[in-house]
Amino acid sequence: MGLPKAKDIIDIEVGFPGQTADINLFKKQQIKFDEQQNFEGDKAYQGGKNITTPHKRKRNQKLSEQQQKENKVLSSKRIFIEHLIRIIKIFQIASQRFRLNSQVYNEIILTVCGLVRLRIGALIL
Repeated sequence: MGLPKAKDIIDIEVGFPGQTADINLFKKQQIKFDEQQNFEGDKAYQGGKNITTPHKRKRNQKLSEQQQKENKVLSSKRIFIEHLIRIIKIFQIASQRFRLNSQVYNEIILTVCGLVRLRIGALIL
C-alpha cells in the first residue's frame, strides 16, 4: 500500500509459499487500518470492504460512458502506485521465485523497499 501519488510506501505484505488471491491478502491487512479508511485497487480487489475498484465489462456487453469515465479517473490515480510497484520489481528478487529461507526473503524485500523509499525521497535520515 502506498500514499496517494506514491509519495511513500505505507505497508507491504511479503509473499507466502503457494497461491493466494490478492483480495484475501487485502482482507488480512485491512484490520490494521481504521474501519472508515477507504482504499483504491485494481480488478483483483473486487468484493472488498471500503475499496473502490474499476467496473468490469460483462460478457457480450459494453461499459456505459459513465463507467468508462469512472475507470479512467481511478486508473489515473492508481498509475502512481503501479509505477511504484514497477520500481520495486526492478530488483529482480521481488519478481522471481526465491529458493532460500523465507526469513531471508522477508529481510531482502524490506531492504528493497527501503532502497525504493530512499530513491523516491520518502526516507528521512
